[in-house]
Amino acid sequence: MTDLSWTRHLQSAVPSQEHKGLIESVLPTLIECISDIGSALRRSHNVSQAGSANAFGDEQLNVDVLAESSIRSAISRCALVVTASSEEDPIERAAQTHQERQPGDTPKEYYTVAFDPLDGSSIIAPNWTVGTIIGIWQGKTALNQPPASKQVAAVLGVYGPRTTAIVALRVPGSDPICVELGLGDNATVDCEIIRPVVRLAETSSKTRYFAPANLRAAADNDKYMGLISHYVQNKYTLRYSGGLVPDVVHALVKGHGIYISPVTATSKAKLRRLYELFPLALIIECAGGKAIDPADGTNILDRPLGDLNETAGLVCGTPDEVDFVKKTLLD
Repeated sequence: MTDLSWTRHLQSAVPSQEHKGLIESVLPTLIECISDIGSALRRSHNVSQAGSANAFGDEQLNVDVLAESSIRSAISRCALVVTASSEEDPIERAAQTHQERQPGDTPKEYYTVAFDPLDGSSIIAPNWTVGTIIGIWQGKTALNQPPASKQVAAVLGVYGPRTTAIVALRVPGSDPICVELGLGDNATVDCEIIRPVVRLAETSSKTRYFAPANLRAAADNDKYMGLISHYVQNKYTLRYSGGLVPDVVHALVKGHGIYISPVTATSKAKLRRLYELFPLALIIECAGGKAIDPADGTNILDRPLGDLNETAGLVCGTPDEVDFVKKTLLD
């Protein structure tokens, strides 16, 4: 795999050889795949139903199938990825589909990849920004593993006017790192570091941002309505597109923000813990923020996964903003 400057940047932050393959093989494979998906989306002038449904009965779009296929194909060529599952097909399967592993063939360093191939496909028809969410776990499964330690890396691919990626890495013995990359049509030769350090500000910036998901839930929940009123009365700037990836990435790029996807009596949890919440939480934490479950205030990464289909709500962003939401919703 090409020794790109961004991989050298990660290597300098993680000098241990224990995760050498993660930095030199797994992450570059996924970054190149995100570049390929971005290029393919620009060529997909028509967004239409693919005539198939995912495991949850949702109609798939042609671009959903495209992204899923691209990632599956990429990781099948990466020997260090032994297992993979996705939001479209939530079953952990052997990643190497083109070759049979012989007994004892499993490498000493190996990973499980869990991904949402195209988050925000409901807003892609009007050409809004969408994204890919990927979590990388040490070992052969993400089930019943401690997320805070076994999920060692996460990637957000962002497809808008440009294709960018947020990469977070947190392994034992090294400080967490979070970087932003800019990707060309061929990331092998056209990939550069936009921000070597992605960081949420420790204190409120001059402009404060909020992204209230499922806003109609506020009509039936006084506490959520109170939060919305607080942001309006205190002159926060609304930045909400309906896409989880662009809304969270906006906060990361600006250095401030709060994203709220509540769980109420009439608004049940919808976000997949494994495919959306765990990777996002790792990235937010590596950037100095917090990510909690609004149902009980616990950190998203505190509780192991018992089932691949588990869902939850999400509050994430700047630490003091998350603390305020937690107090407002739960006290």
